Amino acid sequence: MNRFGPLPPGHVPDLLEPGLKVVFCGTALGRVSAERRAYYANPGNFFWRTLHKTGLTPELIKPQDYARLLDYGIGLTDLCKAHFGNDNQLPADAFDADALREKIERFQPKILAFTSKTGAGAFLGKPTGVIQLGFQPEQVSGTRLYVLPSPSGQARIFWDQQAWQGLADSVRAFT
Repeated sequence: MNRFGPLPPGHVPDLLEPGLKVVFCGTALGRVSAERRAYYANPGNFFWRTLHKTGLTPELIKPQDYARLLDYGIGLTDLCKAHFGNDNQLPADAFDADALREKIERFQPKILAFTSKTGAGAFLGKPTGVIQLGFQPEQVSGTRLYVLPSPSGQARIFWDQQAWQGLADSVRAFT
């Protein structure tokens, strides 16, 4: 598989249903995730380990079993569903903020958590430098927005598990 490129429709479908506690939104599938047809599938990615370490899941879930997150009130989506690759390899118009907004309005999770400032910035129309980690003042139809540091191994220098723990603590407050 190429390092980046287009994806067929539904390659890795959204994991959404009404009433979720939190929906994690990435920017786009990376190459390994596109190959394995699973979210956050690169072994260097902290996503799955962090869900477990912060108590969002009672067990360590494997990327290929991502649909099991629904059992815990957790959903998944990406801002870009038509391409895969690193953010800097995606087409300039790859992020579809309008489509994400429509999904959130339809399914109304309690929290939409962006797994990077890049994703949050694309959705909010703000430069990443002005976005702080944590809850944002904006909402979408009652859904609160939360920004996390990227779990990607390529963003390891910015990693902060405490921000993820803060989200997990907030999610538990809804149960």
